[in-house]
Amino acid sequence: MKPEGLRTAAHALRYWEDRQRVVAHNLANADTKGFKAERVFARLFQDSLIEAESATDMRPGALAQTGAPLDVALEGEGFFVVDTPDGDRLIRGGALQIDASGRIVDASGNPVLGEGGPIVVPPGRIEIDARGTVRVEGQQVGRFRIETVPPGTRLLRDAAGRYVPDALRTPLAASDRRVRQGYLEESNVSAIESMVEMIQVQRSFAAVQNSVRVLDGVMDRIANQIGRIG
Repeated sequence: MKPEGLRTAAHALRYWEDRQRVVAHNLANADTKGFKAERVFARLFQDSLIEAESATDMRPGALAQTGAPLDVALEGEGFFVVDTPDGDRLIRGGALQIDASGRIVDASGNPVLGEGGPIVVPPGRIEIDARGTVRVEGQQVGRFRIETVPPGTRLLRDAAGRYVPDALRTPLAASDRRVRQGYLEESNVSAIESMVEMIQVQRSFAAVQNSVRVLDGVMDRIANQIGRIG
């Protein structure tokens, strides 16, 4: 049986390793448009051991103006819906495109859904208003399907900034939508805060490592010196 001190230290080392991995990933995506940071917290179990758990920080990032007609972002709550080979996925916007069929698609080529399915646009000047209505040369061709999830919902992260929709998702009322054409949402990661957190994590990991060395020395003395007395 492992001594309790070493067992507790081993769990602590694993916690700080997991936290360092997440912080490094956040830091690497500090300039990725629309990226949402992952936050790690410690869960204490009945035997006083800690395990790392994480959740996505869904707080919005700042909006950066680009002027591109198919760059869209959401101010406040809500998600656009895209149709992927794995089913519907949620996105916060991005640099959209028009594919060969005239559909509005995301950067991966997945159709961005309107309230009646994929939005197909003819050639011409595209305008997108705050409610998500898409017009070409003044003629309405569709309106983005925008949904929301209950507060506190933990969405599963998918590839390319997409999220797996929650079963309780609901359409966002038109009056509550704030779509911004010609804008992209920045990452909500602060590079400075992440660097400070990385330093703190490394120091904490080193402190636990030192404790392990001390405990190992104590156990060695008990086994090889005290045991010989008498």
